[in-house]
Amino acid sequence: MTLSTEGVFWCVMRTIAWNEQTAQLEMIDQRLLPGEYAIVSYSDYNQVAKAITDMVVRGAPAIGASAAFALVLAAQQSAASDLPGLRADLKRAAEKLNAARPTAVNLGWALARMLRRTADLEGSPDDLRAALLVEAQKIADEDVEINKRMAEYGAALIRPGETVIHHCNTGALATVDWGTALGVIRMAHEQGKNIHVLVDETRPRLQGARLTAWELEQYGVSYDIISDNAAGYFLSTGQVQRVFVGADRVAANGDVANKIGTYMLALAAHDNEVPFYPVVPTSTVDLSLASGKLIEIEERNEDEVLNIQRDGKPLSPAGATARNPAFDITPHRLVTAIVTEYGVVEPPFTSNLLQVVPRE
Repeated sequence: MTLSTEGVFWCVMRTIAWNEQTAQLEMIDQRLLPGEYAIVSYSDYNQVAKAITDMVVRGAPAIGASAAFALVLAAQQSAASDLPGLRADLKRAAEKLNAARPTAVNLGWALARMLRRTADLEGSPDDLRAALLVEAQKIADEDVEINKRMAEYGAALIRPGETVIHHCNTGALATVDWGTALGVIRMAHEQGKNIHVLVDETRPRLQGARLTAWELEQYGVSYDIISDNAAGYFLSTGQVQRVFVGADRVAANGDVANKIGTYMLALAAHDNEVPFYPVVPTSTVDLSLASGKLIEIEERNEDEVLNIQRDGKPLSPAGATARNPAFDITPHRLVTAIVTEYGVVEPPFTSNLLQVVPRE
């Protein structure tokens, strides 16, 4: 896609992509947007693990695909001369990568899929290395197609002229390309529905104000940035008709783990009878967890909260401490329906998710 900032245009790669010439993984450094557009390259899977932790790349689908390509790098780095040795090296690499961000289920899902590809493969270590690259590329390509299918299903829920609230960033930057919840909004816009988006800032890292607003600029979608705690006002005054969010993990009962602040947004939407829709690929649904109470919630460094400044000065008193959970759990009772690549799944989720989530 072609993106622009301040009159400068780029023909942009996917959020993450494999460079065949250099045999490296390339990704957009999302920490620098919207002020700077930069591509970083990795040849070491340890560097990719750190990039996931440091949020160079973020968003559950993008994290999963990054981890898949990181295993390709691990295979390249391995000096093993036989298949058992290479498999052992890959298992160790997968364990490190899996610990990089604990909440996003796509991370473990992609690593498990890659390791399954190695289990029964015969031939030389180089044959396995080649097979891993093919599998990682399949994961990336499938993500784009899945997102477009979800966008079609989700856009059908939006009526012309509606205003929607969106939390965090779930667009092309959070996936390999296109996006989940923001992909729905983009599709509705391209269908000529003349929609307007209220973009939650999404504190403390401001993924909404920095990344979602930047993406909407590229697509030409009408939007306003709002503080997270203003969402209830707009919902209660009838200025919003739909809420769309993504998810990092969905439990078997439909409980949704998503960026911190989603639970409060869902409560306000439910109280004002505004439909609330998570948009998630089925790879994000974790049927092994009966409820959201079993989802591990990552707590990030307090500096993300305490280092916020205004006019170059810190907002917090010197010596202040902070708590910084990265996600919260929205209970399924607040969820109107879940948009997947196989259609819109309505309650009861415990039975209906079973109809769409592929079994391994």
